[in-house]
Amino acid sequence: MERTGDVVVLRGERELFQRAGHLLTTADEVCCAANDLFTWAAGHTRWPDAAAEVASQHARGRRIRKVYRPGALLDPSSAQHLRQIERAGARIRITQDELNETIIIDRRLAVLAGDLVDGARSYSVITRPEVVQGVTSLFEAAWRAATDLAGYDARFAELRAVAPRILELLAAGCKDEAAARTLGLGLRTYRRRVAELMDALGAESRFQAGARARELGLI
Repeated sequence: MERTGDVVVLRGERELFQRAGHLLTTADEVCCAANDLFTWAAGHTRWPDAAAEVASQHARGRRIRKVYRPGALLDPSSAQHLRQIERAGARIRITQDELNETIIIDRRLAVLAGDLVDGARSYSVITRPEVVQGVTSLFEAAWRAATDLAGYDARFAELRAVAPRILELLAAGCKDEAAARTLGLGLRTYRRRVAELMDALGAESRFQAGARARELGLI
């Protein structure tokens, strides 16, 4: 742990949840923005218990809102997890815009996720009111621009079904024409699916899409 003024830097998910995890269970309002379910890794290790925990918090009048990038829906188990916690009382939206990966607790404390470096992240815990307010404003803007999970998930089902096979073909270096024939798709349809998949993964190239898919355990 490092402290600089009103900012505390924590190393890795274990230290984050050891020092700040208790705040999540006592907060009246929690806002979360993430590219996928793996940013706050300690939060997904207990998926079977997550829905029950959210339901318990919802029953006590706590407000939970989460915004994710489309990549969170590519893995069927991740998508199912999001549906479960939504049914338990959390509100979930999906955005195609870039996100500042953040947790905001009671509009009094913000946790900003750093980049993944050598398999580990650092997390900045901020309590300075004007900075927390700025981070909250960014979250609210992302929330307003995002789409409810149910609406987005319905449109995403077809891509999720073919995504693993497309990723395998890309990883194998298969030409577009051959890949399209393998999947029984027209060439234009295949290329559109690849573009949609790259967008969902937040990738600017097919190579980057493959790397991102490996990080998420999709291939």
